Amino acid sequence: MAQQQYQAYKNNSVNTASPGELTLMLYNGCLKFIKQAKKGIEEKNFEKKNINIQKAQKIIRELMLTLDQKTEISDQFMPLYDYMNVRLMEANVQNDLEILEEVDSLVKEFRDTWKEVIKQTRQTQYGQGVQI
Repeated sequence: MAQQQYQAYKNNSVNTASPGELTLMLYNGCLKFIKQAKKGIEEKNFEKKNINIQKAQKIIRELMLTLDQKTEISDQFMPLYDYMNVRLMEANVQNDLEILEEVDSLVKEFRDTWKEVIKQTRQTQYGQGVQI
């Protein structure tokens, strides 16, 4: 019962999220899967590692697909997303925790920057004092 309620809450939060919030959710999901992949390597559970790296790669590819090509920033983001995707492939093949740490760090930077953009946008739209 609690699991069904949680799933309904998650579905509702995705369905009502702004595009900015959805992007933030993607970054957080990517970080979660990278963390699970690291656990998989540490536990020598290579199936778990593989599945979670592939999930992280799907998120990176989704971020690449949804990147607005008309904006200047896309010229800077696209090569970084591509780099992260390639590094995830390498981490998967080599079972390399250091590469996963590197990608984890990059995704955190993107996520934290994006979080700040959302915060500033909300403050501009709705006034001061809005917390996320």
